[in-house]
Amino acid sequence: MPDDVPWDHNELTVGELAARSGVSVSALRFYERQGLITSRRTPGNQRRYRRDTLRRVAFVRVSQRVGIPLAAIAAALASLPGDRTPTAKDWRRLSQAWQADLDARIAQLQRLRDHLTDCIGCGCLTLRKCLLNNPHDSLGHEGPGPRTLLVDRYRDAGLG
Repeated sequence: MPDDVPWDHNELTVGELAARSGVSVSALRFYERQGLITSRRTPGNQRRYRRDTLRRVAFVRVSQRVGIPLAAIAAALASLPGDRTPTAKDWRRLSQAWQADLDARIAQLQRLRDHLTDCIGCGCLTLRKCLLNNPHDSLGHEGPGPRTLLVDRYRDAGLG
């Protein structure tokens, strides 16, 4: 039973990792196929995960929850040391690297919350308010889509 795994147990089975992380076995296999986590195989061909994989899975889940694309998550995890357990300094470096992007996402969500009912920034010019906010489609030179609300740093950087 996963709850019976001693705290100093160095490796976890896929079932133990799933139970402890709250992620399904199929999701863990997917994460492994995507290179987000790694395992070793026992002589009986069973997966064994280092205990620090729990932190990697937690990082993936939280990163996905705030909308960070898997490619960006994989790149961040690839920068962690593979030969030792990542330290608090390693995790701090990763979180600081995404600070500006997370701040931009928060600002985008706030704009969406505050303006969605009166303008979706589509550039349609069919509503009277659009004629005031975007006369002669002046936002069209900034690119396609809802320019007043859309800020997609990952897409623009080729990561999404």
